[in-house]
Amino acid sequence: MSKRERLQDLQQLFETENECLLKEAAIQAVYGDGNPSAKVVFIGEAPGKKEDLTGKPFVGASGKFLDEMLASINMKRQDIYITNIVKYRPPENRDPTNKEIASCEAWLHAELAFIQPRLIVTLGRYALNHFIPSVSIGEAHGQFFQKDIPGLGCFTFFALYHPAAALYNGSLRETLKKDFQKIALFLKESSST
Repeated sequence: MSKRERLQDLQQLFETENECLLKEAAIQAVYGDGNPSAKVVFIGEAPGKKEDLTGKPFVGASGKFLDEMLASINMKRQDIYITNIVKYRPPENRDPTNKEIASCEAWLHAELAFIQPRLIVTLGRYALNHFIPSVSIGEAHGQFFQKDIPGLGCFTFFALYHPAAALYNGSLRETLKKDFQKIALFLKESSST
C-alpha cells in the first residue's frame, strides 16, 4: 500500500470516527490534500462553500492566490500538503467555535504525525492560535515559532495572514508576498544542515 493510500485510509477513519457537529450541516468532509511526504504543511481555518462542494481544500479565490504565492517560490500544490483545522464547512462560513476545533484536533494531529513536515505554515489567526495561542496574527505574521505538540514532537511553525485577508484588504497582499519568501529561505537553510 502506498503512502498516499495509507493517508487516504487515515482520512476515512477520522471522517467516520470524529464527532464534529459541523458535519450535520456540511455536504462532505474536506480532507487535506497534496503530497503525503511534503516538507511543508499549510493549515487554514475551515472549508468554504467551494471546498464543501468539491471536497478539496483551498479551491476558491484564496486557493488561487495561494497557488500564485507558491509559484513565486518555485513550488506547486504537488509539493505541499494543505489542510484545515476543521474539516467541515461552518454554516454561512462563520468562524469555527473552540468546541468544533477541538472535535477535529485528533484528525489534524494525525495528519501531522503521518506527514512529519519540516515546516507548518499557519494561514490566519485560527490556525495560528490553535498551536500558538498567546500571539496575535498582526504581531506574529512572518515569524517562526518552535512548539512541542504533546505526543507528536517539536515542530517549526511559520505564521502567515490568511490569503483571504489579502483579497479583502489589498494592503496585506504585499506583506503576505514578502512573508512568503521566508518559506523558501527556511527550506534552503534547513536542507543544508
